[in-house]
Amino acid sequence: MTTAWIAGLPLVAGAVLLAWLVSRRGRSGMYILAGIGGVLMIGAVVLLAAALSAGPAGAAATATAVGVKVAAGKVAATAAASGASSNTGALLGAAIAVAGSTIGAGIAVAYAGAAALAVMSERPELFGRAMVIVGLAEGIAIYGLIIGIILIGKA
Repeated sequence: MTTAWIAGLPLVAGAVLLAWLVSRRGRSGMYILAGIGGVLMIGAVVLLAAALSAGPAGAAATATAVGVKVAAGKVAATAAASGASSNTGALLGAAIAVAGSTIGAGIAVAYAGAAALAVMSERPELFGRAMVIVGLAEGIAIYGLIIGIILIGKA
């Protein structure tokens, strides 16, 4: 499993370096950066598939260790293997919840913050109301973090 992550490091480093070099080209560079983002996403999906396919081997090793420790045979090994499978699902769900909520909160704060600055430039007395709206948008990330903590606690 660690081999897949180590194999992905040059992909990430190369994408960051290429993005830095291309960002100096102006508008055409934005299209190139979008393409780099697509390639990086495809690489991430490949790494995710490699990491998930390596999961059952680790679960079998855990099941064998639990089976030897408990000396209950196949029943303990089966329980440990199914526990490892649900553990992976819970952790993956927590990662998706946190990532999705932070991306959504970032988009919401970007739009709400821009609108709040526009309102405050015309009417400074609306600062408090504008910050409440931006804070509500930021709350989306906190909700996702809470869901992630709950899922990790269940794992």
